[in-house]
Amino acid sequence: MSDAIQPTRGLWEDTAPRESTTTMLRETINADAVVIGAGYTGLSAALHLALAGVSVVVLESFDVGYGGSGRNVGLVNAGMWVSPDEVAATLGAEYGERLLRVLGDAPKLVFELVDRYGIQCEPVRTGTLHCAVGGGGLADLERRAAQWQARGAPVQLLSAADSAVKLGTGVYTGSLWDRRAGTIQPLAYARGLARAALQARARLYTNSPVLSAAQDHGDWMVRTDRGAVKASWIVVATDAYGTGPWPDINREQVHLPYFNVSPQPLDGRALESILPGRQGAWDTQKVLSSFRLDRAGRLIFGSIGALSGAGQYVHTAWAKRAVRRLFPQIGAVKWERSWYGSIGMTADRLPRFHKLAPNVISFSGYNGRGIAPGTAFGRLLAQYIAGKISDGDLPLPVTAVRAQALRSLKQSFYRLGSQIVHLAQH
Repeated sequence: MSDAIQPTRGLWEDTAPRESTTTMLRETINADAVVIGAGYTGLSAALHLALAGVSVVVLESFDVGYGGSGRNVGLVNAGMWVSPDEVAATLGAEYGERLLRVLGDAPKLVFELVDRYGIQCEPVRTGTLHCAVGGGGLADLERRAAQWQARGAPVQLLSAADSAVKLGTGVYTGSLWDRRAGTIQPLAYARGLARAALQARARLYTNSPVLSAAQDHGDWMVRTDRGAVKASWIVVATDAYGTGPWPDINREQVHLPYFNVSPQPLDGRALESILPGRQGAWDTQKVLSSFRLDRAGRLIFGSIGALSGAGQYVHTAWAKRAVRRLFPQIGAVKWERSWYGSIGMTADRLPRFHKLAPNVISFSGYNGRGIAPGTAFGRLLAQYIAGKISDGDLPLPVTAVRAQALRSLKQSFYRLGSQIVHLAQH
């Protein structure tokens, strides 16, 4: 999620535990590895590097979870947006099935870290519900269910009636319940990872944007405006918020704006009937909607769109109407908080593993699935640097960075197209 757009992280910023005390880098220091970016990938990499005895420094331009890690819905999903068979067809059977195993196990890793380090992030482990819109949406979920079940995943296709009970609305024709998944308070999780990494003796510097990186007698000298880190390895963990020495990662992705809104906590019949199992949910529409509850009973409702300019009115007005249609038991809705950011979308909707230069490595392109994959990929990057795994053990092949054609046009289309769809529906 790109941030020149909106500094606030809405509800998540207001309800997350306080951030650990950090400072700006103001000197030249040495480390084995430097991680650029304090989101899920970077913090997971730092934590697992420190646990492996590797000296690591994290450099963050703003503060922990400032980008996508502090702006997303908080769904801890298994898999990507594309179906399992499509993953295998795109990457080939070997890499495809390996990636599916990593992604399928990724929510378990998130919740294990939450338990191990006592991260206060409102974890809920009752799964997620992918909701079918019409016959076409149901057919899509039937295919996904069969593909995941063929791989032994604990997913279940629910009827319209069973879905209505779990969701608190009868508008969907069915849903796919993935028991591997769940929800968290996403910014609180990022701050918890940072705290765990610091306890493991990683060093973390905020408000320290990386301006340049150059090799110096075999090592790298990574410079900020007031300091520098000399290290053998660099992990670039900025995804859709990347600036600095390797901007091509950013140009490889089309930024899809996504917003969330939330009212006061629900009570009475509304709270009892809507998502009684506290699953997170989203639907099969191209301009999709997502919804979940936090621990206090607030409904977090989101969709594609940027809350800027005319989009502020169009999207928030549409969201009120959409919530009334889905959950008439709520009654009148008044949004208390709103926030948005950008999802980095690759051309094939799959992540990338890049070697950007000697000993400079990166995973990116999470396509709206940053929490669990970012955590798992961060651990893989740490294992790679520590020498525990090699290229042949990774779930993605090494690929060159390729800018997307017509990127600016596509981004404008997403912004304007989502407004047109929501305005028409409203």
